[in-house]
Amino acid sequence: MGLTKQYLRYVASAVFGVIGSQKGNIVFVTLRGEKGRYVAVPACEHVFIWDLRKGEKILILQGLKQEVTCLCPSPDGLHLAVGYEDGSIRIFSLLSGEGNVTFNGHKAAITTLKYDQLGGRLASGSKDTDVIVWDVINESGLYRLKGHKDAITQALFLREKNLLVTSGKDTMVKWWDLDTQHCFKTMVGHRTEVWGLVLVSEEKRLITGASDSELRVWDIAYLQEIEDLEEPDPKKIKGSSPGIQDTLEAEDGTFEMDEAPEDRILSCRKAGSIMREGRDRVVNLAVEKTGRILACHGTDSVLELFCILSKEEIKKKMDKKMKKARKKAKLHSCKGEEEDPEVNVEMSLQDEIQRVTNIKTSAKIKSFDLIHSPQGELKAVFLLQNNLVELYSLNPSLPTPQPVRTSRITIGGHRSDVRTLSFSSDNIAVLSAAADSIKIWNRSTLQCIRTMTCEYALCSFFVPGDRQVVIGTKTGKLQLYDLASGNLLETIDAHDGALWSMSLSPDQRGFVTGGADKSVKFWDFELVKDENSTQKRLSVKQTRTLQLDEDVLCVSYSPNQKLLAVSLLDCTVKIFYVDTLKFFLSLYGHKLPVICMDISYDGALIATGSADRNVKIWGLDFGDCHKSLFAHDDSVMYLQFVPKSHLFFTAGKDHKIKQWDADKFEHIQTLEGHHQEIWCLAVSPSGDYVVSSSHDKSLRLWERTREPLILEEEREMEREAEYEESVAKEDQPAVPGETQGDSYFTGKKTIETVKAAERIMEAIELYREETAKMKEHKAICKAAGKEVPLPTNPILMAYGSISPSAYVLEIFKGIRSSELEESLLVLPFSYVPDILKLFNEFIQLGSDVELICRCLFFLLRIHFGQITSNQMLVPVIEKLRETTISKVSQVRRSLEK
Repeated sequence: MGLTKQYLRYVASAVFGVIGSQKGNIVFVTLRGEKGRYVAVPACEHVFIWDLRKGEKILILQGLKQEVTCLCPSPDGLHLAVGYEDGSIRIFSLLSGEGNVTFNGHKAAITTLKYDQLGGRLASGSKDTDVIVWDVINESGLYRLKGHKDAITQALFLREKNLLVTSGKDTMVKWWDLDTQHCFKTMVGHRTEVWGLVLVSEEKRLITGASDSELRVWDIAYLQEIEDLEEPDPKKIKGSSPGIQDTLEAEDGTFEMDEAPEDRILSCRKAGSIMREGRDRVVNLAVEKTGRILACHGTDSVLELFCILSKEEIKKKMDKKMKKARKKAKLHSCKGEEEDPEVNVEMSLQDEIQRVTNIKTSAKIKSFDLIHSPQGELKAVFLLQNNLVELYSLNPSLPTPQPVRTSRITIGGHRSDVRTLSFSSDNIAVLSAAADSIKIWNRSTLQCIRTMTCEYALCSFFVPGDRQVVIGTKTGKLQLYDLASGNLLETIDAHDGALWSMSLSPDQRGFVTGGADKSVKFWDFELVKDENSTQKRLSVKQTRTLQLDEDVLCVSYSPNQKLLAVSLLDCTVKIFYVDTLKFFLSLYGHKLPVICMDISYDGALIATGSADRNVKIWGLDFGDCHKSLFAHDDSVMYLQFVPKSHLFFTAGKDHKIKQWDADKFEHIQTLEGHHQEIWCLAVSPSGDYVVSSSHDKSLRLWERTREPLILEEEREMEREAEYEESVAKEDQPAVPGETQGDSYFTGKKTIETVKAAERIMEAIELYREETAKMKEHKAICKAAGKEVPLPTNPILMAYGSISPSAYVLEIFKGIRSSELEESLLVLPFSYVPDILKLFNEFIQLGSDVELICRCLFFLLRIHFGQITSNQMLVPVIEKLRETTISKVSQVRRSLEK
């Protein structure tokens, strides 16, 4: 076979330009012993840790592919739990930045994560309506709580009791008894989705936020603490006739459904409502750690703060009210003895929960976090909708607290989507421009070195010499900037409509622009005398205009500067001679307008990308279509050739960047990483770098490696990835006694659990082979009457010439704790008898008793029927019972010492 054409692989190099992405929440984290200085924010699939004081990114917690949807720091401040779009959870160490623990149990995005008070358990809620409680120390799932009918919005552990309270979009608030793992109370007092809930006043009060401007407050009474156990009201309602029941429910909305009236653990009564100023739904509702400040915000830019008074403060307040009431009574009534002034004084909910102030941020709030500093100052950090982080501080103990903005992180990203990208001629500087600003980045350090305000930018390029840049805007203006000073040198009204495209002329003396006013204009650079200084400055002057019948979407010069390609709104591309502006060719065939195009370095080919999702490759000599490629699953937004080659990149609204060979019409590779539509990309003049921008606010840098890419291997890898994805989507393994669709276990089948099960199966097969060989060897030795050397299995040699049974134990020890149960679940029963015999051996030796017992009890639980009905296994189980009981008690005694 002859040598195939060699391609080089491009790989993801960095993500920048994003300060915080919209799907997750911002949280304060403790780093280097400091609280209130560092925040963790989701940044696409990564988590960035920002230093609020310096405005610098100090740590990146590397994600895989899925977007981050939820963050929760552990109570000890050493770890951060991160929930992802695909339902996986990873726990990162903030000291090392590594994610050592992974939990896979949910089928959809994680919506809430909460640790218990000690940080030993983690509750996760998801869009798949399940709540799973995980054991963080043992790195395994404890149980799955099913009951909600829609996405979970919040889950909270109670400090004193082993209870969990959850809220969901199904309008329900559910109370779970974690000792028995069942829901013992469902609160149905809400008419709309419950978006948030908090526990306050030493967990005697629950506050819920829904889709209206009311924050509902519920009093919680733990029935064990109530001495006179009278029959509570809801019980009476249950016994009453349906008509009365409905009216009672409609009046105060506190009707509750209890699973069984006798095993009530607590009762919940509505205490009243606090009115918010916002008219829309509650987006986030939170209380800071001391439980004194309650904060909530809607879909706007206002955070409302409330103060929850302590018992002593309420008592003082009531005494004052009492005095006032008595004075009033004495003044107003001559017969003061008859009237009891105390009757008029009632403690209202507004007395207990007072409005403090509002914090108005510079843009809509996406999420926030609060922290109380030891000096009594309250810090509130916000992740805003326009890729911005702001920190405010205020002193809530003052009579009229004034929030002050103490810092903001803005320089690391644009406020809106980047619409145009360009590389400087030395491959070092990258220009990105959005609706309000231009930023120049250093490609190697990814630092923003210049920010300049502009109008809504659509296209851009570096002027030869890399000292100035030209921007084309949505209003049809040309803006010329000087990079050294960051000043706007000149603004020229170039077109009457949007200026969609610009192309620098190959002789570098001018450029051409195309706009929505159906014209193509030619410009030359010139030096003009600057009024403010003696030196001359760069300017541009228009030389010619080419008027057309349709809006111009894209323009491109051929490298020899003889031809100009113009893409029009009528779905065609017209080619003109540059010198005479005479018509040369029309390229038609696209069903929708051509949004992007590029001409190869030798002027032989032109590639066009269209909104009809196709890329067409044409010859520029006769205008014949060489090939039409179905390139993306949505519009092709950008297309550019790699310099000095016939390879080109396309970017699509389907979140993908693809590389193609224009000679062989081959799809070379797909660069996946962006989570939203890709607007544009730029290939560096050397062809070593590609930078792309997307609606997810991120800019991504891709780098060409020295690694050769073989197309067959690439296709094989794509098929493998597809298979691995399909494995996870397959039906979960059935467990005897379980109904279909009801998953009792916390894990879920993933490619990792399937691989782990395969490793166990291979180890058992090796053990069987080796024991059979041993028996044969003994028989040979007996027959020969002398020791015959036994060949050692190379796998066992690699593990240090261990015994086959020890190898099986090594394999079990090598399986992740969080994947253990699920791996055993997919294991065929034919391997179980051998495993049970081996377990007996391991437990007798006292090796890894805890791990082996965990596996043993799980296997007994799922294969109970088959094991008990198998006569061959009865003696094995008997032996296991004896050894397990003795060894476990031995381990326990040694631990107690």
